[in-house]
Amino acid sequence: MPSNYRNFRNNVPWLIFFLEAVFIVLFYFLFSDDGASRSSISYPAFQDVSHMVIFGFGFFLTFLKRYGFSSTGFNLLIIVLGVQCSVLTEGLLLFLLQRQDEGGLKRITKATVSTTAVVISTGAVLGKTNPVQLILMTVVEIIVFCMNRWINKTFLQVPDNISMMHVHLFGAYFGLAVSSRFSEPSPRSEKNASTPKSDLLSMLGTLFLWVFWPSFNSVLAVNKSKAIYNTYFALAVSAVTAFVLSVLTTKDGKFRMTHIHSAVLAGGVTVGYAEHSIEYPWIAMILGLLASVITILGSCCLQRCLYPALKIHDSSGVHFTFGLPGVLGALAQVVLILIKNWTNLPRLGYLFMIQVGAFCLTISVALITGFITGLILNLKLFKTIPVSKYFEDQFYWEFPRLAVGF
Repeated sequence: MPSNYRNFRNNVPWLIFFLEAVFIVLFYFLFSDDGASRSSISYPAFQDVSHMVIFGFGFFLTFLKRYGFSSTGFNLLIIVLGVQCSVLTEGLLLFLLQRQDEGGLKRITKATVSTTAVVISTGAVLGKTNPVQLILMTVVEIIVFCMNRWINKTFLQVPDNISMMHVHLFGAYFGLAVSSRFSEPSPRSEKNASTPKSDLLSMLGTLFLWVFWPSFNSVLAVNKSKAIYNTYFALAVSAVTAFVLSVLTTKDGKFRMTHIHSAVLAGGVTVGYAEHSIEYPWIAMILGLLASVITILGSCCLQRCLYPALKIHDSSGVHFTFGLPGVLGALAQVVLILIKNWTNLPRLGYLFMIQVGAFCLTISVALITGFITGLILNLKLFKTIPVSKYFEDQFYWEFPRLAVGF
């Protein structure tokens, strides 16, 4: 263990220092001013999104009993690095395309939302990657996600706020593809489990996400009031449905924390794609109900049937928490757009192909680049963690009261 610790100490600080130096130099050349006067987003809106990503996801991933320090600490690290990388990538695209720069507050808000893709992907490989691998995955995923958004906006004419909502789909399937390249932990591993205390902290993160999700969905929307309204009702119904299905699907007829932990957010994920097309709250409520159903039933089916066959270990269940609701939301958006434009038959086929194309492109790019990233991260150069050291805080964090050390 001492030799591994020296490698960790020698690699991580210098990698972070190198990236930060590159970021500072690029910021100097790309951004002449902060553009605050041109921003169309208020500071409270940015603050809500920041709270959601840092506090919400930070605690959301603390369910593993021996990985709480890493879940919250590494979450903050990848967010602050990811936001800088996203701002630079968007700025570089605007510079190369000779387009007008956006306001500073809008720029950093979009970067924070984009970084959610990395946080979601981290949930799929939680406890199995070291900080070097997480940092490299963050940089690669942010760049690829920004490029995917640019393709959707430029060639498929997808609105900016809708292309940003693909963050759930991209993060979930990128993370699953990366996870498929890592060894599976032993089913009997004691560390790959939760305790009542860790579940409570994770539920605290879920509550943060639930409260701030309307701000997340509406921050880039044209009609913010409609987005908040629809998101809230979808979240409310998905939460109620989660409690109902949890009782019905457990053998002893009791609530299961893992069901509540994931399914109460499903409505917010689903309605984010179609919020601008929803005219009546009952539509959002139906989407919230369906999202919660596929989350709970999907978790049962996928963990028992699909994951063992494909040899995928999804640490925090990002597939049925974000991936499946995201697929439902993308399909609901296509249906609602087709219904809205049903009388315009010549344009109907075009709209269908554009929406389905953006949806399929996002998943395809996420799976392909995630698979390649997983292969790269498993090179000997990056010192992959042995399976016996999965889900262990002590390898990275100091515990003064423990006698064991490095």
